[in-house]
Amino acid sequence: MTEISLHKPYPAAEVAKWDYETDVAVIGFGATGACAAIEAATAGAKVMLFDRNSGSGGASALSGGEIYIGGNGGTDAQRAAGFEDRTEDFAAYLKAAGGPCADEAKCDLYARESLNHYEWLKAQGVPYRGNYLPGKVIEPTDDSTLIWSGSEQAEPFRSLAKPAPRGHVIQHMGWGGGRPLVDILEASARKLGVDIVVDARAVALIRDGDTICGVVMRIDNENRFIKANKGVVLATGGFVMNEDMRRRYCPETFKINSPIGDKDDGSGIELGIGAGGDAVHMEQFFTTCPWTIPEPQAYGVFVNEAGQRFINEDCYHGRVSRFAFDQLGRRVYLLLDMAHFDQPLELAGISIAGTGETWEEVEQELEMAAGTLSQTMAFYNKHAAEGKDPLFHKQQPILTPLDQGPFVALELNFEHSYFSFFTLGGLRTSTDGEVLDHTGAPVPGLYAAGRCTSGLPAWGHGYSSGMSLADCTFFGRQAGRKAASA
Repeated sequence: MTEISLHKPYPAAEVAKWDYETDVAVIGFGATGACAAIEAATAGAKVMLFDRNSGSGGASALSGGEIYIGGNGGTDAQRAAGFEDRTEDFAAYLKAAGGPCADEAKCDLYARESLNHYEWLKAQGVPYRGNYLPGKVIEPTDDSTLIWSGSEQAEPFRSLAKPAPRGHVIQHMGWGGGRPLVDILEASARKLGVDIVVDARAVALIRDGDTICGVVMRIDNENRFIKANKGVVLATGGFVMNEDMRRRYCPETFKINSPIGDKDDGSGIELGIGAGGDAVHMEQFFTTCPWTIPEPQAYGVFVNEAGQRFINEDCYHGRVSRFAFDQLGRRVYLLLDMAHFDQPLELAGISIAGTGETWEEVEQELEMAAGTLSQTMAFYNKHAAEGKDPLFHKQQPILTPLDQGPFVALELNFEHSYFSFFTLGGLRTSTDGEVLDHTGAPVPGLYAAGRCTSGLPAWGHGYSSGMSLADCTFFGRQAGRKAASA
């Protein structure tokens, strides 16, 4: 008898008895799985939705509930705030944010369909207050809707696409809107009659010839064989909680210590690879120390251990952190003057490493070579006073001289400061959520979406808040609809 394994599909001919039969089996009950189940059920398919936890959630429920939306002239919230967001600009930003890993077909499709997706979300019951919250924030602390959630106003993005705020946050007081978002999607799935099975762990796919036709689920400590007549949708999240996979594919992440995920153990990716799927961009990850962005800290200057700048500090906190991560050494410094200093939250693990009445004194306290940091700040202040940043093109009003002493250097240490992270690489999929093999051909009967795939948020240096939920909700729908039509 063939071994039951994540790494090789089980032959359908060896299944002695099917314990359950359905049209579409969805594995994973976060936002991705819920949206896939809703669309498959709406299309008339019988759907079973499995999760290894005792209820819905996943990484989606740990998020802020923010979805990246725009294009077609703008959402109601964008237009009310005076922003016109052309589809061409939205697509251009998505492609720039995806960098060398961008899936242009997915970017173009999402840009065209984003407003329709927004209306679909509202039709499921997702509420939006509709107002605009200006400034640089991590997440709204009230129930505001529209925020700047990426690097839209910063170079090089502002030169490639007309800036517009696109982060749309569920109406929810305070942080943590991901939980109520998943609750709403769960209610919609249940209303459609989706059969939900919890405390169920996927241990193998089942294949009949070339086609994935089911899945083996571990339920009540027994293997249960589920026949899926139309297909299986993987919605299992990334692999940030799997140290073996991280060492194999993304070893750089061991430089930092705060993974974000639920049961993101890469099992869906392993299932897909075992079935012949192609995994791409597995080295990519997102990281951030987000408490560096709220004003006034955003007016500061980042330098590495050699006292040199490496980024335009007005861009998204995740982009700043990802470039900081790339620097040699164990730490970077955020330089501020007293006009722009505010003590970061204790949770951030950011310490004061040096102070002084002059930047030369700060340089000495940090034990940097004479003329390094001090010359960096002399050059920066001279040009900032003229409204220029010839090295990195930081924009006003965040571009401002730091010349009102005393001065301070905050240390962000990769070992001790709070750098959260999650993986971005995963299965290669079509715009319809079909898992693709190395030749680009679909693996029959197998679909995937969300963080177990390489989707819209494919490049750690270009991530924007809301892209993951945009990707998993929209392409989860695509996968569910395509599976139901098989």
